[in-house]
Amino acid sequence: MIDFTAFSDALILLGSDPLAWLVVIPGLLIGLVFGSIPGLSISIAMAVFLPATLYMDFLPAILFLTAIFTGGGFGGAVPAILMNIPGTSSAVATAFDGYPMARKGQHGEALGAGLIASVVGTLFGYVILLFLVGPVANWVLRLGPTEMLVVAIWGLLLIAVLNDSSVAKGLAAGVLGILISTIGYSDTGLMRGTFGSMYLIDGIPAIPALIGLFAASEMINMAGRDYLISNRDLRRVSLKPILAGAAATLRSWPQVLRGSAIGTLIGIIPGVGASVANLASYAAAKNLSDAPATFGKGNPEGVVASEAANSSSEGGGMVTLLALGLPGGAGTAILLGAFAMHNVTGGPRFISENMDIVYALILGNIVQAVLLLVVGLIFVFLASSIVKIRLSYLIPFVLAVSMMGTFAITGSMVGPLTVAGAGALGWVMRRYSYPVTATVVGLLIGPMAEGELTRSWQISGGDPSFLLGRPITLVLLATLVIVMAILLFSRAYGRANSARHQA
Repeated sequence: MIDFTAFSDALILLGSDPLAWLVVIPGLLIGLVFGSIPGLSISIAMAVFLPATLYMDFLPAILFLTAIFTGGGFGGAVPAILMNIPGTSSAVATAFDGYPMARKGQHGEALGAGLIASVVGTLFGYVILLFLVGPVANWVLRLGPTEMLVVAIWGLLLIAVLNDSSVAKGLAAGVLGILISTIGYSDTGLMRGTFGSMYLIDGIPAIPALIGLFAASEMINMAGRDYLISNRDLRRVSLKPILAGAAATLRSWPQVLRGSAIGTLIGIIPGVGASVANLASYAAAKNLSDAPATFGKGNPEGVVASEAANSSSEGGGMVTLLALGLPGGAGTAILLGAFAMHNVTGGPRFISENMDIVYALILGNIVQAVLLLVVGLIFVFLASSIVKIRLSYLIPFVLAVSMMGTFAITGSMVGPLTVAGAGALGWVMRRYSYPVTATVVGLLIGPMAEGELTRSWQISGGDPSFLLGRPITLVLLATLVIVMAILLFSRAYGRANSARHQA
């Protein structure tokens, strides 16, 4: 349950640091902007602005990035509803009914419904996290090196399974990330993968590589186009229908809570996240509806189910990040990178020793959800002008910010050169449908997996039968197999459902 002493310390901590609040609204706006522009995903926004957090204290830095995460959760719904173009993968199901509503002139109602569902979903996810983080931390303190090794493998395999192209490509991308993370000196003093170059002795810097894989590769992919969106007919938004849609959503609170619960549960599973949560929640809403035939034709319950789930999954994903130090997807992978930049390692030790900071992060995100309601209402009026920016201005700006930020991190040209190389690699991977997220997660959890493997080998003496005396490890392995089987089935069902709605 809640540690009230740490809770009161968290309130004092938030009250004594004004920067923790000053960064929230800019973060929400950045997330809304990037989330609403197809191609500029939440992870790209977080990657581009990650270097800025180097000059902040730990708490404001994480609140700034989570504000981008929160804003982007709703931002992706704006183009999904107005133009049938999901701004993020977590808004795919939002387009199923949001765009038909827009075609019927109900785009204001759809935007209002999506905004309220996102706010409630975010609140739900973090309130659950507030009660779960303590018990989860106490439980994971029992995990040894073999258990943590399974957890690391879990995150990588689940992200590979969720690759839209193929499981083999997802695994290959994840292994590539692990191999990149092994370049340089190991913990045991062994030099690997340097090819005799002194510049690789310290390894590949993770943060510039992350920025290159996410942000630079997408900018390269968009080069040659004039505008992201050319259709201007569906961008007009007024306040009255937005408020009407919001009020209707509050009246259908059981659907909002159901979607939020589904999103939180799925978000807790490492490597899953909002991309699956919105589809699973949409499928549940349709199957439990009294009028399933209306879904895909402009039923606001479809918008509510999708947006509540993809927003609440953020709080679920933070459970695994804080309690296990394991990213659940692209956004939390970048948050893990921010932890590393501030010399903080997420996991049971961090929670047990810094419970006041953990509570401060959770409370800050609850306030973010409330602020999203106000900022989101204002933003929908500006959405039409955002997508009018010429790519000839947008691409150089994003690349310049990325290069300067990584130079500040490394203090040399190693950062910008890593961004350039990783950007080229990411572009090739996107071109041939290899998931960049799996590579990033492999890059970030590779050192953790290697360390846990080394410790497991030392403890066991190289005897595999040692695992028979580790029941938690065996349970985690069995759970991993079951969850992967469920996800493979869910992915197949989601594809079939998506194809039916697009037909």
